Amino acid sequence: MRKRKLIKNTVLYVFMTILAFLFLFPLIWMLVSSLKNEFQIFEDIGSIRAFLPPAAPEGGYFANYIAAFQRVDLFRYMVNSLVYTIGILLCGLVVNSMAGYALARFQFPLRHFWLAVIIATLIIPPESIFLPLYVLVYNLGWVNTYTGLIVPFVANAFSIFLFRQFFLDFPKEIEEAAKIDGCSQIGIFFKIIVPLSKPIFATVAIFTFINHWNDFLWPLVVATEDRMRTIQIGLQYFMNQPPIQWGQVMAALTVTTIPMLLIFIFLQRYYIQGLTHTGSKN
Repeated sequence: MRKRKLIKNTVLYVFMTILAFLFLFPLIWMLVSSLKNEFQIFEDIGSIRAFLPPAAPEGGYFANYIAAFQRVDLFRYMVNSLVYTIGILLCGLVVNSMAGYALARFQFPLRHFWLAVIIATLIIPPESIFLPLYVLVYNLGWVNTYTGLIVPFVANAFSIFLFRQFFLDFPKEIEEAAKIDGCSQIGIFFKIIVPLSKPIFATVAIFTFINHWNDFLWPLVVATEDRMRTIQIGLQYFMNQPPIQWGQVMAALTVTTIPMLLIFIFLQRYYIQGLTHTGSKN
């Protein structure tokens, strides 16, 4: 039995390793191509050398990165995307976690109705509300501002639902003990609930960051000035400037991928815990 289990685990790990490499191949090819010149990229594309770094690239390994940052203001676009994404992330964690906690713990009229309404908004395509949303942002004078980029997307139905499901499984005895000690409801939430809910906060943070880091349409509509462009809009303008240098394009794409990889690497240990604790309670 032990030998059979060992063989089974070995086959499973080999299969998972192969699958992981298949998913990583596009990222590896993008990274390696960012180190090559145009001739090397197209010469190696049909062989295993497409996934191997060049021996001695012309101008050095970082020539494409330097040229990409000199061609357009990628640094400014990265900063705009970080402010936009982290602003939504931080504000969203506060607003959505408090909304989820209220739906999980507080007893108020039509509680289940409002939960159903929140969940129902998930079926509405965001693009269908962009026009009225833009009119509202324009009338408030928020066009080409971080406020106009961030505020409309702070509240998120899916995040509220994840928080609510997690808090349903949170032990009520801890909160009751805190109330006996004289702690207020706000104090209970921020001093007890939040520190003990790192998995769900990390899960929502990853979802929020990846979702809004890749946003294209809303920043395109609201950020019409070059100084406010996010990285996705900047990449579009970068690729539309002739001549297209694919090594520089791969370098720019590699740089824009780094923040998503970093946030997942640092929060991955909480990620699975958050997903597995979003409970089955109603």
